[in-house]
Amino acid sequence: MAESRTDKAGRNKPVVKKKDRAAEIANTFEWLITAFILAFVFRAFVMEAFRIPTGSMADTLKGAHFRLRCPQCGYQYDHGFVPHYYGMPEDTIPPGPVAIRQETRCPSCGYRVPAGEKIPVANGDRILVLKCIYQFEDPHRWDVIVFKNPINPAENYIKRLIGLPGETIEVIDGDVYIDGLIARKPPQVQKELWMPIYDNDFRPVNPNQSGAFNGHPWKPPFRFEGTAWKISEEDPTQLLLDSPAGRPSTLAYNAPTADDSDTSANGFADTYAYNEVFNYRRMPIVSDLMFRFYVNPADSQGQIGVTLSKYGVDYKGWISLDGTMTLAKVDKGQETILATKKVDAPAPGVRTLVKFANVDHRLLLEFDGNELSAELGRTSDAMKRDIAILPRAEIFGAGKLALSHVALFRDVHYTGREGARPARAVEGNPFKLNQDEFFAMGDNSPNSEDGRWWGQPTVASRGWDPPRAGVVPRYYLVGKALFVYWPSGFEFPWPSSVKSTLAANSNQSGAMRLLHGLVSLRWIPNVGQMRFIYGGSADKTAPPAQESVEK
Repeated sequence: MAESRTDKAGRNKPVVKKKDRAAEIANTFEWLITAFILAFVFRAFVMEAFRIPTGSMADTLKGAHFRLRCPQCGYQYDHGFVPHYYGMPEDTIPPGPVAIRQETRCPSCGYRVPAGEKIPVANGDRILVLKCIYQFEDPHRWDVIVFKNPINPAENYIKRLIGLPGETIEVIDGDVYIDGLIARKPPQVQKELWMPIYDNDFRPVNPNQSGAFNGHPWKPPFRFEGTAWKISEEDPTQLLLDSPAGRPSTLAYNAPTADDSDTSANGFADTYAYNEVFNYRRMPIVSDLMFRFYVNPADSQGQIGVTLSKYGVDYKGWISLDGTMTLAKVDKGQETILATKKVDAPAPGVRTLVKFANVDHRLLLEFDGNELSAELGRTSDAMKRDIAILPRAEIFGAGKLALSHVALFRDVHYTGREGARPARAVEGNPFKLNQDEFFAMGDNSPNSEDGRWWGQPTVASRGWDPPRAGVVPRYYLVGKALFVYWPSGFEFPWPSSVKSTLAANSNQSGAMRLLHGLVSLRWIPNVGQMRFIYGGSADKTAPPAQESVEK
């Protein structure tokens, strides 16, 4: 009997399904293999993720650290965690809180936070590095670069690029000089490198605690005596002035002097809250400073300005409330106007941002989005350098004014000597780069093992001869740091009883150890600290700006 068409169709149908499934599985494997190859190529040639384990680039990039908040004024700051100080192997992140082994100091109010408090250790920043960029263009000064450690090419290091091939580098009084001329940092890089000295928005809750603030009870770090300035009774973070429009009154920041005067204020030394406090006393003085505040004038009569003294010369920037910006210097009582600019007069009753900086041999005044600058010379002796004269910072004004969000900052200061160790590229010992050689330093200059200190390499990668001491050869460049995609996150707020129970039993059970590890994960992202990493630019007319990095 003949077989029906229906029977034939039914018998052949499963065979078609089996062939379709086999093709789908083959397609899936093909896509997985393609995706793997693309990911491998992307990681090898385009972009790769790294983790920062140490603090030589702090505060720009942080290694393992304690996240702290001053118990007196509430200012937030970070302090580096160095595993071997705590008897732990290198690159260890403890799963639970750790007792801080030494005191820290608030970078704003100067409160010395005693050692012993148990704090969780935050992981280092995780960054994305653009690996292919230097195949298409040369590195720029002030780029943050990842490269092979010249002493041990198996490791990756991260630093800021300072010197380019053929240049001569010399660090003088904290500034970088290239071929005898000062190297100025691009605006975004400079913004990252300002370090806090004092922020008036953060005031201690117990200022009378004896000896707690740089060895003294705390008081506002300004000299109010004999001035028309006062602290607002309604809002202590505001400074008020009520004086005749033609009679300026000066309010000086009360920094410590050479005789260690009776002041609780932080001084101008090259100190980092990230570093150990016991090293503070031997840090050099920084004279590149910036004052920032918002001014709210009651009317259009008067002026507001800042004086920043460097090497015994006063540099002034001010805004007349009728709408004139002015820069001047006063040397031995003789005032010289350096630059002026007409702007819109500030509106009475409206807060307006004012910034004035003396940085990298240049004055920069900013008011309501308007900028005015003045050149102070590019050579090291252009400002008649005398580091024995301490800097000063003052606010002066006339009329009826209210200042808010007052803060004082210092620039990064590249140190030149570390005890008895000789350093290269420092004053009196300039360092000349050859073809395809680069020079790099860390932003946390007092705590950075970099080109100033490296010894002579004895090994090299890729069959090359070992490079010269102190340089990064071109073939050691890995890429440019681009973005902090995962700053150390936050733990889920589990009940403390759950964590303590798991911690107590983690040595007795593998399951408990696993659960303790899971509840200790910092998987909540710290979105506010995700950020781009700024570097140099291709503008050749613009003056120019040891830490390992783990995959």
